[in-house]
Amino acid sequence: MRYISTRGQCEPVTAAEALLTGLAPDGGLYLPASFPAGVASSFATEPNLTYQQLANRILTLFLSDYTRTELEECIRRAYGENFATPAVTPVTMVSEKLGFLELWHGPTCAFKDLALQLLPHLLSAAARKLRFDREIVLLVATSGDTGKAALEGFKDVPGTKVIVFYPEDGVSTVQKQQMITKEGTNTYVVGVTGNFDQAQAGVKAVFTNEDFRQEMAAAGKTFSSANSINWGRLVPQLVYYFKAWSDLCQHHTLAPGETFNVVVPTGNFGNILAAYYGKKLGLPLHKLICASNRNNVLTEFIQTGEYNRNRQFYQTLSPSMDILVSSNLERLLYDLAGADPALVRAYMEQLQQKGYYRLAAEERERLQNEFWAGFADEAETTAAIRAVYDRYHYLLDPHTAVGYKVYQDYLEASGDDRPTIIASTASPFKFNQGVAQAVLGPEAEEITDEFVLMEKLSAVTGVALPRALAGLQDKPIRHRRVIAPAAMAETVREILGL
Repeated sequence: MRYISTRGQCEPVTAAEALLTGLAPDGGLYLPASFPAGVASSFATEPNLTYQQLANRILTLFLSDYTRTELEECIRRAYGENFATPAVTPVTMVSEKLGFLELWHGPTCAFKDLALQLLPHLLSAAARKLRFDREIVLLVATSGDTGKAALEGFKDVPGTKVIVFYPEDGVSTVQKQQMITKEGTNTYVVGVTGNFDQAQAGVKAVFTNEDFRQEMAAAGKTFSSANSINWGRLVPQLVYYFKAWSDLCQHHTLAPGETFNVVVPTGNFGNILAAYYGKKLGLPLHKLICASNRNNVLTEFIQTGEYNRNRQFYQTLSPSMDILVSSNLERLLYDLAGADPALVRAYMEQLQQKGYYRLAAEERERLQNEFWAGFADEAETTAAIRAVYDRYHYLLDPHTAVGYKVYQDYLEASGDDRPTIIASTASPFKFNQGVAQAVLGPEAEEITDEFVLMEKLSAVTGVALPRALAGLQDKPIRHRRVIAPAAMAETVREILGL
């Protein structure tokens, strides 16, 4: 399978080349030149596939230049005892037709683990395959979870360095502690005195700076990406939607031929885009329900066809979705625009220059045929956490709570009560302040130490702390650097000794 850029101004490449490069040279995102259609039916005939076996089936479709042995070894290393359950991504049904797809049983307690435990092995195999002898520098902008997952996945991997930029005041205390205490001789964590969009823009500017790329090449180094702009981040995320389908069928929640909905809380659009691509493969999804927080740029886009980042930025209880520029949307635009890269370029140029673009009527219709969107403010997020705990004795993190509230809005608007899965993207203990406010009420306000609050929340609810978070507060701080967004490129040069 060959990969092309959404902007159409560079030659097609192999999967290994696409993964190793991350971002296309023309600034676009790589995606398959064509999708294998209708392959999902072959998975349905084998309902007892393990997560690892299912991953192998799906990755083989997209990473065709990897050998069977290479993929099996990468998958074996990625999904083992580092996950707290053999199911890897279990579905917990809280009612006859509603379940939560738990994506947080990995080493960092967030859904990014499903891709970032695999990506280092895929990149190492790609480097060997292409006889690539440069040091690979992973440059990452994070709204919280990607950074820690990348650090965890690439720690001490030979031939790599990982540089993570995060908004200094835009992540949870637990997320920040996970990053700044991370061990590894090849890991670097830098706080940015701005928001995620500024960090992401800084990373993209470094990636697309041709002089910088030549400077790196002369030093025997090359950039790659661990953000979801890298196809190697996105394709592993298809697996858990197919696994959810398998689970629904095995538990007789779905009858043969029946469709289901999926609700995805998202800011950068990668997680829900994976579900969309799963549908292209034949996954029997009815509606893709996009859930946003108060930074509801995606909700407005899906409802109106206009993407406008010119708006106030809010810090919320769900910081991983505090994003106004959703990078992965460019891949969906390519489909909406009828695979016309010139049109994608025009939209991206308008976004860069004016901060907005508007779809044509037929493109908007395609978008709304597939997606439904809503958002939750802070009070609604807190109320959703409390409602689910009271009704089901099930604990949600704030991002998943946004998904639940939007699902309730969808039910009311559509009357569509077919089986539905909500992607549960993080452990509730990773964002325990917002969860504790909802569950404990005024008692939570008296506890200012989030790690003490975490223990209290566990004691009151009877929900065990994830092993990955136990003792986190006692780890020594290893990364203290904080910079202005304008200093990002120079900081990369300093870290790399250029």
